[in-house]
Amino acid sequence: MNQRREFLKFLAASPLLTSYSAFAQEVEESLGERLTDPSEVINIFEMEAVARSKVPPAHFGYLVTGVDSDSTLRANREGFTRFQIRPHRLVDVSRNDMSVNVLGAEARSPFFLCPLGGQGAFHPDAELGSARAAAAKGHHMILSTMSSTPIEAVAQARGNPLWFQLYSTNRWENTAAMLRRAEAAGCTAVALTIDLPGGRNTETNQLLAREDDRQCALCHTPPRVKPIFDGLNMRGVGITDPAMTWDVIGRMKEVTNMNVIIKGVEVGTDAALAVQYGADGIIVSNHGGRATETGRGSIECLPEVVAAVNGRIPVIIDGGIRRGTDAFKALALGASAVGIGRPYAWGLGAFGQAGVERALDLLNRELAITMRGSGTPTIADIGASYVHDEGYRAVSYTHLTLPTNREV
Repeated sequence: MNQRREFLKFLAASPLLTSYSAFAQEVEESLGERLTDPSEVINIFEMEAVARSKVPPAHFGYLVTGVDSDSTLRANREGFTRFQIRPHRLVDVSRNDMSVNVLGAEARSPFFLCPLGGQGAFHPDAELGSARAAAAKGHHMILSTMSSTPIEAVAQARGNPLWFQLYSTNRWENTAAMLRRAEAAGCTAVALTIDLPGGRNTETNQLLAREDDRQCALCHTPPRVKPIFDGLNMRGVGITDPAMTWDVIGRMKEVTNMNVIIKGVEVGTDAALAVQYGADGIIVSNHGGRATETGRGSIECLPEVVAAVNGRIPVIIDGGIRRGTDAFKALALGASAVGIGRPYAWGLGAFGQAGVERALDLLNRELAITMRGSGTPTIADIGASYVHDEGYRAVSYTHLTLPTNREV
């Protein structure tokens, strides 16, 4: 117990995490010991504190790390403060409908569970707990390539549709095999991650690993291959392909009938290229601040991406969403849905499946309150007039030059 308290003191004092979750740092160190039931948790930041008290330091470090000095991770949260909500009054909000349909995936809420690998490191329920929570609460889920649970078992636990996040290896036959396996498991879309072509520098992860006195061999040796790679020759194969270009979309469509979504788009010109090359959807994402240290939050990237797409395909966003108000702002700026990663992972680490369900309940409650208070009874009612961003326009979103050589 003393070691645990010392770790919590270290984490609270870490300059790398100072702006990442300011509210969480104000929570008492003993919170994780005092909150023993998910129903006692009142917001996502408290859930983070409980998870911190239960998840081993090295594993918690993997979950909370950004890259370099974590400035992009902090920007994901701080970016939401640049946009303010403009509520409309005297609207009938006696009925509230938060349902969405994105590429045929129907959900009772716009909060999608984003791909997050190795969930077995946070709780024995692992991806099955997250999938069952998503099913119970009517949320959509995207399963990571690096899942610690076979895709078939997760698909059964969630029920269709499930989407699959893909790291395109540098061996195409392996990539094609994973696509076929995902489709056979019932996945209706694949989200190709494009923001990690050359590795990353996860310093916070390394920093917290130093505070873990367990033997790494207990988790990491002998080498444990992720289930999606079973039966594939992975010797000398990289998880990502630094030579990948936009024609990968067409190559994927030759292999699978799943919708192809491009995950990791941050600028309007890339969004236009994604549409030009045949993508069925886009996820605006900087990998939760753990890809390239751009210093720019996902929400700040969203307006120019939405302008470039111009309604032709759906745009989803992830990164830094911790409140219902965050989701509302993203939806007002043109997102079709919002992705969460760490919030539900904290729930998983804190209480397993029950914690994931509680995290989803908290976010849905906050969004419902925001929608009613802003005069928007349905998701479709949330439009550009409900958000204010005057004085913050890094680019002129209305003057982007879009490709015209292909109709989509």
